[in-house]
Amino acid sequence: MKIHRRDRLSRALLAAALLGIAPGVLAQAWPTKPVRILNPFPAGGGTDTFVRPYAVKMSQALGQQFIVENQGGAGGTVGARNAARAPGDGYTLFSGAIHHTIAESFYPNRGYVLEKDFIPITQLASVPNVVVVNPVHPFRTLADLIAHAKANPGRLNYGSAGPGTSHHLGGELFGILTGTQLVHVPYSGAGPMMLGLVSGVIDMAFDAMGTSANQIKGGKLRPLALAAAKRSPVMPEVPTTVEAGVPAFQLSTWYGMWAVSGTPQAVIGRVHAETVKFLQQQEARDIWATQSAEAGGQAPEQFAALIHGEISKWAKVVKDGNIKLAE
Repeated sequence: MKIHRRDRLSRALLAAALLGIAPGVLAQAWPTKPVRILNPFPAGGGTDTFVRPYAVKMSQALGQQFIVENQGGAGGTVGARNAARAPGDGYTLFSGAIHHTIAESFYPNRGYVLEKDFIPITQLASVPNVVVVNPVHPFRTLADLIAHAKANPGRLNYGSAGPGTSHHLGGELFGILTGTQLVHVPYSGAGPMMLGLVSGVIDMAFDAMGTSANQIKGGKLRPLALAAAKRSPVMPEVPTTVEAGVPAFQLSTWYGMWAVSGTPQAVIGRVHAETVKFLQQQEARDIWATQSAEAGGQAPEQFAALIHGEISKWAKVVKDGNIKLAE
């Protein structure tokens, strides 16, 4: 009987030891199959600009395909909800954005809680927003646009990647600060919004430089002001909102990586380490520079703190502005 008890004790100690080394073994073994990166916006948007080259490099670094899957809708909350329902096994990552911190107070029935259902990994990029108009309009400066909007309330419209996105609330904030009345036209993502803007369906946007840069360079959009304190080295000819007389209007769109809740810490650590390596490569720096973007790479704890602060900030904007989701 004593021998039997000793055998049971030995097995228990062996199991505990195995559990102790499991995270390290898991980190070395993962991934053993393709990893899905769920992008909650349609193809062609700002998130795609950064996450697609990232996925290519992660595939090369880790020996398994990292596949970007676009699932747009409802300001990015449809894809976020689907990602939150995925197993926390390390084979689904979520490439969200600032929009998801806004959604916490703007979409009451989104079906997930950002700080509960996801684990922050790191920020990929932060991009200043730019006020852009279709060239069919005669506006050459931000002052021209503001004067026209004041003289014609409700006649100019602006597009967004969806209700509750930074494009949307950026427009609301701009209206408050300038005393103008602009009409919001929501799309299902930055890509569709851009198509509407360059085709003349909508008049203007408060877009991230990442999705507007190529259209500006191609002459399909006219930039009026960068919503930042300093000019962009990519487009130094574009004045800032500070220079244009609206210093309080400063807005940046950032993009980040999350894991699904329950994902092993060892996997999160490895994703973070490989992400930082990628962001330090010259190829990544060159891509980011073309978008006037600053690279992320901060520790998960720092990214979590940023997310928490953004949720609080945008909740106040939504409340103070009495901004509600249209029924």
